[in-house]
Amino acid sequence: MSTFNVKIKWNKETYDLELDTNESPSVFKAQIFALTGVSTDRQKVMFKGSVIKEDEWNSTMLKSIKNGATFLMMGSAGELPTEPQEKAVFVEDMTEKELADAFDQPSGLINLGNTCYLNATIQSLSTVPELRESLKKYKGSLTLNESFDGAHDIVVSLRDVYNKMDTSSTVMPVLLLEMLHMMGTTNSKNFITQYFGGTLQSTMKCIEDESEEPAISNENFLQLSCFISQDVKYLQTGLRLRLEEEINKFSTKLNRDAHYMKTSKISRLPAYLSINLIRFFYKEKNSVNAKILKDVKFSLTLDLYELCTPELQKRLVPMRQKFKDYEDQQLEKIQQQKLTKNVDDKLNVEKKKEYYNYSFEDDPGSNNTGLYQLYAVLTHKGRSSSSGHYVGWIKHKDKWFKCDDEQVYQVSEEEILKLSGGGDWHCAYVLLYGPQLVEKCENLPSTIGQ
Repeated sequence: MSTFNVKIKWNKETYDLELDTNESPSVFKAQIFALTGVSTDRQKVMFKGSVIKEDEWNSTMLKSIKNGATFLMMGSAGELPTEPQEKAVFVEDMTEKELADAFDQPSGLINLGNTCYLNATIQSLSTVPELRESLKKYKGSLTLNESFDGAHDIVVSLRDVYNKMDTSSTVMPVLLLEMLHMMGTTNSKNFITQYFGGTLQSTMKCIEDESEEPAISNENFLQLSCFISQDVKYLQTGLRLRLEEEINKFSTKLNRDAHYMKTSKISRLPAYLSINLIRFFYKEKNSVNAKILKDVKFSLTLDLYELCTPELQKRLVPMRQKFKDYEDQQLEKIQQQKLTKNVDDKLNVEKKKEYYNYSFEDDPGSNNTGLYQLYAVLTHKGRSSSSGHYVGWIKHKDKWFKCDDEQVYQVSEEEILKLSGGGDWHCAYVLLYGPQLVEKCENLPSTIGQ
């Protein structure tokens, strides 16, 4: 017989326990722990004056064990764990706001029926903090029972969507969609022009008559276009080619249509630059809007200095120099750490970062460096503009997220760069770049312009 009903006596308490001598004494002690709360390393278990071992039973002791035998245990239980001051909160019990905060991710937008492009656009624009702050300050309500006011009601609806995105993990932008359906044309000025609008200085030169004076004009834009041809492999190339184009127009001097070369340079850079990759074209043979799937590489940063007028380039130099000085200082710190092989604790202290204003003082909403960083990518998946699916990929608190309607996932920078095209996967259609912030650093040369 190897199984016995025994008793464990501890202090003033007695416990009944089933002992199987085929198991090691450590199993027996674990059973005692379950009854008394005394951990096995604190137990001293004795039977008839002998202390039981940890790994095996004493043969003499085994002969004496019978049903009803009493074991004596000495030892004290450890302190019971204290109840946590904050109760555990389970995912199932969290509100939508608590879920969004816990996972530190942007809100999703519910698809209301072919509204993926709208959702992706809302997500992309959400990366512009100045826009969201400006909308929060906008007072007013929808004119639902009055005459429709397009500009006002669109702004109010978008403001309300972003306010809900601050408090919910998923949002249904139904009122904004309704206002867009009702809207005809809107004169979008002020904030949009100030922060998203740039200016091109164009020179029109007649190729067929060198004596004709070139015509210089200015035109405003809310986005730059990147035309995709067989030779275009990089975004910068597509932008540059778009700013140089040959056109036919009537020449008053020649009294006929003639070839002209139109060359454009950027004379005003907006803080937030939208770039449209022209991927759709009409294919007459099949009477469909086909899609160019070609891979066009873009980067997480963008420098438009070379595409600017000489006058603007001159104005960009001071702040570009500050940015270079900051990068040089950071590189010098890293080199010093490598030489000393010790990381100075002072360098590891997280300090509140301070940045220079990214706009010229006399032109709020402009870009004073020509340097940008990628804020959002709007992609299209499919073969035609009349079908497929749009998704927004946005940078939120230094992390990238894929916002596929109400589904939001964190992704890597490598996954963002793979959106350049080349197949049936998501292709970048609109890129939104924001200002490259220039961090202030110490000991900058005093000769640098302010």
